[in-house]
Amino acid sequence: MAVTKARTFRELMNAPEILVVPSAYDALSAKVIQQAGFPALHMTGSGTSASMLGLPDLGFTSVSEQATNAKNIVLAVDVPVIMDADAGYGNAMSVWRATREFERVGIVGYHLEDQVNPKRCGHLEGKRLISTEEMTGKIEAAVEAREDGDFTIIARTDARESLGLDEAIRRSREYLAAGADCIFLEAMLDVDEMKRVRDEIDAPLLANMVEGGKTPWLTTKELEAIGYNLAIYPLSGWMAAASVLRKLFAELRDAGTTQKFWDDMGLKMSFAELFEVFEYGKISELEARFVRDQD
Repeated sequence: MAVTKARTFRELMNAPEILVVPSAYDALSAKVIQQAGFPALHMTGSGTSASMLGLPDLGFTSVSEQATNAKNIVLAVDVPVIMDADAGYGNAMSVWRATREFERVGIVGYHLEDQVNPKRCGHLEGKRLISTEEMTGKIEAAVEAREDGDFTIIARTDARESLGLDEAIRRSREYLAAGADCIFLEAMLDVDEMKRVRDEIDAPLLANMVEGGKTPWLTTKELEAIGYNLAIYPLSGWMAAASVLRKLFAELRDAGTTQKFWDDMGLKMSFAELFEVFEYGKISELEARFVRDQD
């Protein structure tokens, strides 16, 4: 029996070494991540909202919009893809439906948070929480909905900010008892808190590395030494893209050309190299095999 991508992801998550899971915001960024050699990737919710809608991570995206972006990313790569499922888009039955949608488009797992809808980015102020009981119902609905038992349900709690670390750890244990496979305790403030979470939670742990966020910005080796199992980078790709685009179009506006931009930035890419990012040569070979002139 063939090993599924969901099983592959589980094995990677449970391996002794940390699993680095960079975040894609669209199909092209997903291809770049795969070509860089990473064995799995994550679809960022904040980046999806930014790239699809031009809006901040405040719960604007719908299940259908998220599923469409997820489908495009899954089709673009061969590695397992997990995603941000926000706060589940409603009550437990909304989570049940979303789980079916996301698994059917090829996603192998997601993280689900205990915020009130509409949610907020975990590193912004003013997050509001649902009860532990409501969240455990959502997790149980997700477990019921998944067709592949290896589909990974990552329970995220945002309780650290308003209720403290003790409550965040207590909630995490409740979420594991409800069927979650991994814990994502958001917005820890220092390394000591991160170590305490590792000591007190007996399950795989996800570290959220947000440049400029609340949690210490550690290297993957440092995270591995603490005992984290996987790390996501939800802002890295689309923040880099926005930064480069801002400089590029300012250059075009001021100089009337982009001729010097690539050399000055040290980001030179040829036309041919660009097209090979999305495997133009492979597609051309398929075209030559299958497209025939009409009689």
